Amino acid sequence: MKNKFIVLEGLEGSGKTTACKKIKKFLFKKNIKDVIIVRQPGSTYISEKIRKIIKFENKKEKLNIYSELLLLYSARLQLMENIIYPAFQKGKWIISDRHNLSSIAYQGGGQGLNQNLIHQLTKITDSFIKPDLTIFLDIDPKIGLKKAFLRGKLDRIEKKPINFFIKVRKFYLKYLSYQSKKIIINSNNNMNKVNKIIEKKICKWFKIPK
Repeated sequence: MKNKFIVLEGLEGSGKTTACKKIKKFLFKKNIKDVIIVRQPGSTYISEKIRKIIKFENKKEKLNIYSELLLLYSARLQLMENIIYPAFQKGKWIISDRHNLSSIAYQGGGQGLNQNLIHQLTKITDSFIKPDLTIFLDIDPKIGLKKAFLRGKLDRIEKKPINFFIKVRKFYLKYLSYQSKKIIINSNNNMNKVNKIIEKKICKWFKIPK
């Protein structure tokens, strides 16, 4: 079977990171062993530096929302050029914790930034490779933030007001309604149940033998 590029999307606390690991383990059991997991922003030296700037508050200087957007795409391009595209060309399966849709939903929907600008930036990353499947873990913002709080100290993004995440979720669902290569899963459920549903749907989507 040809290798695939799978993206996990969702709000804070939706279980993306756990699901990425479970998918890799599941694929391994299906004898698909050449799989890598990446996170966005991050997974390269430069991208991890950018991640720290975006995720953690700097009391000396406030991050401009357009600067945030451009930093996210800078980190994404570093990742696409240095890890995702080369690995995919070598036949590896890629599982990514977030991708372009995060910026469309968070910066476009949540922050209200110019969608034309975001789509122009997205075209650049899409020129490398587009996802074969986007899995959206749909969680109630209040439940997701509660889970994020239980994990430990909240980062700069997680501290945003609940209305921000309500807008982000609505934008996710609106944008996904136009997409064909997607699976939407209720992530309010127990994660074990969520992961079993993901495994079943991936088998069906990519026609992987049970």
